[in-house]
Amino acid sequence: MASADLRKELDCSICLNIYTDPVTLRCGHNFCRVCIEHVLDIQEGSGVYTCPECRAECQERPALHKNITLCNIVGSFLSTRPDQEETGIFCTYCVDSPVPAAKSCLLCEASLCDKHLRVHSKSAEHVLSDPTSSLGHRKCSVHKKILEYYCTEDAACICVSCCLIGEHRGHQMESLDDASEKKKEKLRNVLQKLTTKREETEKRVQRLQERRREDQEKADGVTKRVKALFRDIIRQLEDLEKNVLSEISRQKESVSFSVSDLIQQLEIKKDELSRKMCHIEELCNMSDPVTVLQEPDTGDLCDTEVRERHDDQVHDVGDLDVGLISGKLNRLSDIITGINTGIYVQDTTDIFLDVNTASNDIHISGDRKTASVSDRKRKRPLTQERFQHNQVISTRRFSSGRHYWEVDVSKSVWWRVGMCYPSIHRKGDQSVIGSNNKSWCLHRCNNQYTVVHNRTEIQLPDCIPCDTVRICLDYEAGQLSFYALCDPVRHLHTVTATFTEPLHAALWVWRDSINISGEVRSWE
Repeated sequence: MASADLRKELDCSICLNIYTDPVTLRCGHNFCRVCIEHVLDIQEGSGVYTCPECRAECQERPALHKNITLCNIVGSFLSTRPDQEETGIFCTYCVDSPVPAAKSCLLCEASLCDKHLRVHSKSAEHVLSDPTSSLGHRKCSVHKKILEYYCTEDAACICVSCCLIGEHRGHQMESLDDASEKKKEKLRNVLQKLTTKREETEKRVQRLQERRREDQEKADGVTKRVKALFRDIIRQLEDLEKNVLSEISRQKESVSFSVSDLIQQLEIKKDELSRKMCHIEELCNMSDPVTVLQEPDTGDLCDTEVRERHDDQVHDVGDLDVGLISGKLNRLSDIITGINTGIYVQDTTDIFLDVNTASNDIHISGDRKTASVSDRKRKRPLTQERFQHNQVISTRRFSSGRHYWEVDVSKSVWWRVGMCYPSIHRKGDQSVIGSNNKSWCLHRCNNQYTVVHNRTEIQLPDCIPCDTVRICLDYEAGQLSFYALCDPVRHLHTVTATFTEPLHAALWVWRDSINISGEVRSWE
């Protein structure tokens, strides 16, 4: 009983088998290293890790510490009871307590311990084998005799009666041991191939895990830069707001002071005029003509003075300087312009079309930005670089880094834009970008869009409102992405490949023209 209790304590609660390379969590529970790592991998996406035994939680992936003591106990236990632990088969005749079986008799269909094996029949028909719990399948289902041969024609294990009088009579036979060794050899070859494939798969998993870590690090880096950028934008906007409001306040106080001063002067003038009005009214009410006539005549002078002084003072009052305020608000455009360079460290360069590669049906503009179809063939020299079809590539090649540029396709309904290796064929149908394994492109025919590589097409949704296409290249990551610069910007498709040569921008146009607009922008 003590042995059974110890055996139970050595079982992993995940796989329910005896521990293999046991490790311990912080909560004290033990598991096979492979088992708990698999559980932690599954839990990784949830952001919380829990012990399968007690459900103790932790935010970070727990460290796994090898339980050396438990590992030694498992090793000792297995070394003292190898048969029982490996087979789990017990003697058929020991009914009082389980005793590990040493052999199984195929004829008796029983398992025997060392004690019962000593008294077991030694006759030839009693065939002994390693302990097994499946004894019935070791006998012929027709003749109930032990299987001794292998029919190579029917791929079946048979007994001696099957060979002599049964349906396998006259067939090619082999002993079970010989047939088993041959199959084992085949299985070893298969195992070797599977091992190689598994190693390759493991390497791919490692590369993908490394790629995932790199992508997470990139995303974390961009997140930090974006947060810092918005903090800086908010700070700049707050400073600009304070600056503009301060200017408005200053101008308001200045205008208010001028208006208050004018109001004060006019109030004084109003009081003076009121006194004069009262005096004049008194004169008008007098009955003595001599007194009235002896008063100076001031009516016209007062009217002129009041009108002129009032007009002059009103025009002298200032107004808000809207132009100055607007000038300060122009700082907004500087802040917005800085957003692009705030996220990426950019390097901007021009991209030009290579006239030496343009077919004689293609006209290249003077600034080497536009490719258009011409009814008049050019008389350019027919070199090995020149394309036979309506196609041209850029002078610049890209062999590393991240870059993007834009193509204006508003004047054409049938075009291809993308990238190609310099080793692309220049003549024949296979020279068109997308029609070979050396190029990738976005193809539009009327209103149908496809992404094409090596003549394999990926259909995109119809009626994409697109006058400008943005092409983004991440050379090391092996990604080529296409975007439609509509409102909002729409991601069309991303091609994933392992680039083995430098890449050139490539244009193919059936009629009208397409234009590489803007510049190539590179970022970290």
